[in-house]
Parts: sequence; C-alpha cells; structure tokens
Amino acid sequence: MAAARSERWGAPVDWLIVGLGNPGSEYAGTPHNVGFAVAEKLAARWGLPKAKSKYAGLLTQGRAGPGGPRVALLLPQTYMNDAGGSVGPARGALKLPLERVLVLHDEIDLPFGEIRTRVGGGLAGHNGLKSLKSALGGTDFARVRIGVGRPPTTDPDRVAAYVLGRFREPREEVALLVEQAADAAEQMVLAVEPAEPKR
Repeated sequence: MAAARSERWGAPVDWLIVGLGNPGSEYAGTPHNVGFAVAEKLAARWGLPKAKSKYAGLLTQGRAGPGGPRVALLLPQTYMNDAGGSVGPARGALKLPLERVLVLHDEIDLPFGEIRTRVGGGLAGHNGLKSLKSALGGTDFARVRIGVGRPPTTDPDRVAAYVLGRFREPREEVALLVEQAADAAEQMVLAVEPAEPKR
C-alpha cells in the first residue's frame, strides 16, 4: 500500500534519507555529526554515486541495494540549525509524503550506543529537528535516533561543547554505533516495498 502511495504522489524516489550534521572538517568525528557518518555508511553500503551539490546540500541517488527501494540521500550543508532550508526544498522537488523522509540524528537523551527508530514524536530540544519541523510543516517524518549520551549537566554551553567535541568513546565503539544505526535505517527503508517504475 505504501508503495502505491509514493506512486500516487508521482515521487521519483521511495525515500529521502537525511543525515544531520555540520559541514566542515572540524565537526567530523563529533557526536553532533553522527547522522552524517551513518548516511555516508549507507551510501557506501549501497554503492551510491558520488554526491553532488543540490538543495543546499550534498545529494546522491540510487537504490538501497540490488532491487531495493529508490533512495535520495542528502547531507545538508546549511549547518544543523538551518537544515530545513535544505531538506524542505529537496522533499518538495522529490514530491514525497512526510513519512517517506527518514532523518538520521544524534540523540543526547539516549545513552551512547542505544538506537531507536520511530515516526513522528517530540523534538527534545534538538535544533536540527526544530528546523525540519518548520520547513516540512510537521513532525511525522521517520527517524533513527542515535544515542550519544550527555554530560552530567543541563548547562547549554557545556552540552553544546559535548556534542561538538570529539567522541570520548573508543574509535571502535563509535564505528560499531555507526554500523548499527545504518542497520536500523536500512531495515526501515527495506520494510517498504519499492514502487514499480512508471512505464
């Protein structure tokens, strides 16, 4: 039924997958950029072509594995707080219903290593998600919430320093977290039968 729905919308892809993060090498390897890392893992896993600049982001398209759903994978280059400025135009151009947007993002309210998936829900103060809600007109998009833990404080400056600093965990544990989050995203995407190409 979902496949038929994307056909009815005339969408050129079955999913828009968005990795949240900040552009620039200084943010690579930080908890706030784990969404970028998971998106890049998926692109490599599925053999997607090199991303090109589009919709104020880096966009690549292809299939989620042989015979899998058609996917567009987007890394907004707007900085986290303005991610909606990239995702909104991409979703509009791709003509996708909101539930076919899958967002990969860090979640400080989950312990490091915990991964949860859901559709819709609250924003938990996440500025990237707030920007998406504003641009997309709602919160009913799918999510992979990637637990990065939080410092023992509610001080905004210290929390920001935590998510924008390097991971404290060993590199192999971070690599495993990225791999498992990619697995969770892939399961969500493959659970939807791909639409038949228009003839």
